[in-house]
Amino acid sequence: MTLACIGLGANLGDAAQTLRDAFQALAVLPQTTLRACSQLYRTPAWGNEDQPAFVNAAAVLDTALPAPALLDALLEIERQFGRVRDPAVHWGPRALDLDVLLYGEEVIDLPQLQVPHPYLHARAFALLPLAEIAPDATIPGHGRVRDAVMRVEACGIAPIGG
Repeated sequence: MTLACIGLGANLGDAAQTLRDAFQALAVLPQTTLRACSQLYRTPAWGNEDQPAFVNAAAVLDTALPAPALLDALLEIERQFGRVRDPAVHWGPRALDLDVLLYGEEVIDLPQLQVPHPYLHARAFALLPLAEIAPDATIPGHGRVRDAVMRVEACGIAPIGG
């Protein structure tokens, strides 16, 4: 089994409920056990700021799925929640976004999957929830999550309960 850390985000519809429901979808993935879920965080839009605020969270899974199969399962969950990916829209609004942030301590560089997530070490909206449930997880090339979160600015990010 591999410890996998997943980032969750949404800013369309009832984003908080979507993330709660997404935790349940993660809990029933094959060959996978949901170990921990963070609380939910309200987060200002990042990148493309002309859109509603996001709700973000993180989850820790134990999984026997290989990383590409885990990604495929996450993309299927996104589709079930109404996510439509438009390659022309970068950092746009979304019904649900699920990212593989960490997959053990592996470094994976495939066209469809980069682990650790390339921006994890610099994004407070991903690090804060992850630090809550996996502070000792290692971000290859950047150290522990608990240390990385101390190096980012968390302006405007606030827990909303969950």
